[in-house]
Amino acid sequence: AEHAKTNLYHVALFADFIEKLRLTPDGDGSLLEHSLLFFGSGMGNGNRHEGNPLPLVAVGAAEGKGGRHIVCPEGTPLANLWLGLANTFGRPMDSFGDSAGELEL
Repeated sequence: AEHAKTNLYHVALFADFIEKLRLTPDGDGSLLEHSLLFFGSGMGNGNRHEGNPLPLVAVGAAEGKGGRHIVCPEGTPLANLWLGLANTFGRPMDSFGDSAGELEL
């Protein structure tokens, strides 16, 4: 219950931050439209301090890469996402941390 309460507080702060980005002009759009931000908890289960499942949300237009819901197979390393992002946005890498492959974005 305490972990859920803490997460709720952090999500509210993140929502406020996202709204400020949405309202901040940046070139031909908003700062949010030109950004990609991630938010998640460091734990999937606060009672057991487990990192799986680890829900994660990405917000921002990400140069046309947003607007989707991706569900990964259980046990997929988070490093697969970071590897996919690096490769998608022009920083090619063969591996990252404990990645087991690239998450296709």
